Amino acid sequence: MKYIVNFSRTVVGILFIISGAIKLNDPVGFSFKLEEYFGADVLNLPFLTPYALGIALFLVVFEVLLGVMLLLGYKRKFTVWSLFLMIVFFTFLTFYSAYFNKVTDCGCFGDAVKLTPWESFTKDVILLFLILLLFAGQRYIRPFPSGKVGLAGTVIALLACVLYANHVLNHLPVVDFRPYKIGANIEEGMIVPEGAPKPVYEYSWKFRVDGEEKIIKTTGEYPSVDGEFIDVETEEIQKGYEPPIHDFTIEQEGEDFTEEMLSEDKLVMVIAYDLRKSSAEGLQKIKEATDRAVADGYKVIGMSASDGRVTQPVIDQYKLDFPFYFTDATTLKTIVRSNPGILKLHSGTIVQKLHFNDAEDLETR
Repeated sequence: MKYIVNFSRTVVGILFIISGAIKLNDPVGFSFKLEEYFGADVLNLPFLTPYALGIALFLVVFEVLLGVMLLLGYKRKFTVWSLFLMIVFFTFLTFYSAYFNKVTDCGCFGDAVKLTPWESFTKDVILLFLILLLFAGQRYIRPFPSGKVGLAGTVIALLACVLYANHVLNHLPVVDFRPYKIGANIEEGMIVPEGAPKPVYEYSWKFRVDGEEKIIKTTGEYPSVDGEFIDVETEEIQKGYEPPIHDFTIEQEGEDFTEEMLSEDKLVMVIAYDLRKSSAEGLQKIKEATDRAVADGYKVIGMSASDGRVTQPVIDQYKLDFPFYFTDATTLKTIVRSNPGILKLHSGTIVQKLHFNDAEDLETR
């Protein structure tokens, strides 16, 4: 039993540290995922949405600390109980997402490792089993190498988490796992390779045959039925290939400017998924940086999910010397974890990405 407990202790501790550290690298992204869960069509807890970032920070730091405390054998009862309650909650959440197909990616490992809902649930069930083993063998969880070292290690881990979180919140994630990372070409990221798997759909055809309703399922072809057609329902049963970058458009008044903008040799994009939530200080810094970019020959555009009733007053208030185009809010949130933020592109390739706090670092020469 001792060896089984030590094995479980090592696996659970390492997984919690890795999972928490990946999300700690991008707490804003994890907060967006929590907002999905809090939505009306999932858990229906909209009152928690304004606190999503704070909850995200607490959860990821606590996750890392629990992993460290378990490996060091510090406060074993508190640690094991906390691990148990956390994994029970997340097992319920991932099952709910998988069974009702509500959130297609749990965000367990951020953007570094994408898991399907059922894969996430399976992972949590395995962790739950390992943590139950820890419960049964708590007496074998000894401080390593001592209680004082456990306390010191936990405090050091907490300080490291706080400092790291402060850095990524005021700048950008240190490691960018998203498809819009520096060096990525947006047009190339939207290409679907020849011969890539296509989605498979199941069609449920409803007919009235001899006065009774009858449903016939096919994967596309219209069934040969001697009856009156009533309705058809479509369900995707197998996903096809999805390019890393999708749902990316640059539109204005219904016209698509994506290809034109991505062909620009010197382009600066100001990303603000919701200008009503944009930092006033950030917009002022953006103003100074974009004025310099325009003077140095760059084409500058804004990209927002806000409409003209919101964008125009912002342009007037901050005297911005560039127009705004429409892009989906989720896409903009994925591009840069700053509202507003800056992207510099050369012929569609991202060469610089900045938080508004670093706007002065925009290189235009």
